[in-house]
Amino acid sequence: MKPFFTLLFLMFVAISGIRAQEKALSIPHTVYTLDNGLTVILHEDRTVPMVTVNVWYHVGSSYEKPKRTGFAHLFEHIMFEGSGNVKEGDFDNLLEAVGGNNNGSTTQDRTDYYETLPANALDLALFLESDRMGYLLEAMSPGKVDGQRDVVKNERRQNTENRPYGIATQTILENFYPKGHPYNWPVIGYMDDLTAASYEDVVEFFKKYYAPNNAVLVIAGDIEPTKTIEKVKHWFNEIPRGEVVTRPTAPAFELIGEKKLTVEDNVQLPRLYLAYQTPALYTPGDAEMDVAADVLAKGKNSRLYKRLVYELQIAQNVSAYQNGNALGGMFMVMATARPGIKLTQLQSIIDEEIGKLTITPPTEREVQRVVNQNESRILRQMESSMNKADMLQSYYRFAGNPDWLNEDFSRYKALQPSDISASARQYLNPKKRVVLSIVPKGKADLAVQ
Repeated sequence: MKPFFTLLFLMFVAISGIRAQEKALSIPHTVYTLDNGLTVILHEDRTVPMVTVNVWYHVGSSYEKPKRTGFAHLFEHIMFEGSGNVKEGDFDNLLEAVGGNNNGSTTQDRTDYYETLPANALDLALFLESDRMGYLLEAMSPGKVDGQRDVVKNERRQNTENRPYGIATQTILENFYPKGHPYNWPVIGYMDDLTAASYEDVVEFFKKYYAPNNAVLVIAGDIEPTKTIEKVKHWFNEIPRGEVVTRPTAPAFELIGEKKLTVEDNVQLPRLYLAYQTPALYTPGDAEMDVAADVLAKGKNSRLYKRLVYELQIAQNVSAYQNGNALGGMFMVMATARPGIKLTQLQSIIDEEIGKLTITPPTEREVQRVVNQNESRILRQMESSMNKADMLQSYYRFAGNPDWLNEDFSRYKALQPSDISASARQYLNPKKRVVLSIVPKGKADLAVQ
């Protein structure tokens, strides 16, 4: 009887866990706005004596001017090169001395900087962030700009021009979005634009976008909110507000026809990319397509993996993802062929599996597997102050409300198999997509014709 009672106990624990998860999820926080327009979001978590300081500037590559691409990413580098009261190199040195770490990243819609460090060193992170927000120009020079320009150019050579398949993202963006659309160029920018940028252009970009009224500061971790906001005021209040920043808008567009592209590259195996137009992040249809991507290609039990890699053994790997951004989304399927296999064979199987999904809803088990994985991902993110800070930033920027965690959690739980099929039918139209074949040089016959 012991195994029977053990099973009952495990079922009770599982049911209790499910009921616990049904409670509304939230990241408790307080929102402040300083006189200079800086938005401050504070989240108290006393689990460990650590704190994360996270600053999002609402500027990414989509805010750039034509012929001046790459500025947002260039600034991610310049921001670590010293400011009015911080010598070059000291940003990292000071943080490492107290056991902290830091980094930054740039996307089409925002630029992010963060520090994670012991809670008793919070003032150091606030000093460093306020100094480069308010006094970067005091330390910036044409020489420093030229130095970081060369670093970014070398990064582009390594990651785009000389890396196998590295040109794929740029090629897809240029052919997926129409000219004039803010997502038409790569985040890292173009070589000619980086070369042509003057020091005056860089100064203008900083003054316009790196102002407190275009930034959101999130502090998450072992803090006392009333004391922390006073610290924030101490370090940031004197920085003047900048001009009002207008967010980029995108002309409405629709992919018409199937656009087939072939690039011969220094690669060993051909790779296929299929790109479809989908909804923006956190908008209706985004979660459905996220689940569709996982049903198709996440894990060894996914449909495309089983067909292409395991059963037919014509692909080395396959993946799919929904990439929602502020101005729209892109659904991508990517598969690398095995030696001697033409990409037409891969496309045929991918189209067959997508076609099945558009006609017949996935099983309850398939959907539940993916939903459970997404729920676990969200819950795991809540274990870290750094992740929670980033979640508050993302919800504020893209959903307009930092208190959107429960809505994010719930939109997956509410999905039915028929929702996935309906969205796949609406967005995964083989007559409205970009098809990119990257093949070894001299092997154009392996591409989709």
